[in-house]
Amino acid sequence: MSIADLAGLIAAIVFAILVALLAVPLLKLGRVLDDTSAAIRELSDNVTPLIEEATTTLTESNRQIARVDAITGDIAETTGNITALVSLFAATVGGPLMKIAAFSAGVRLAIRGSRAK
Repeated sequence: MSIADLAGLIAAIVFAILVALLAVPLLKLGRVLDDTSAAIRELSDNVTPLIEEATTTLTESNRQIARVDAITGDIAETTGNITALVSLFAATVGGPLMKIAAFSAGVRLAIRGSRAK
């Protein structure tokens, strides 16, 4: 065996040791990447139902808001009708009541005036 063969053998052994030392971190890195892939897959599986549930909740909320909007519109219409009814009642009954009140005040003043004489 010559010195060149011996140097080649030593270089091959050193290279094999270097490959073995580098293989350990690469294997650990591979496991980390596998665990990361599994975690991402699990997260994706768990997020999809949450998004579907949030969509359902938003749809239901929008439906309830539409119902409240319709109820509010009906209440506004009813309030307007009641206001018109009260105005009509005040105009219809208020005028004659004012006349009766004025007439009764005049009668009272006339009675007081005739008693004072």
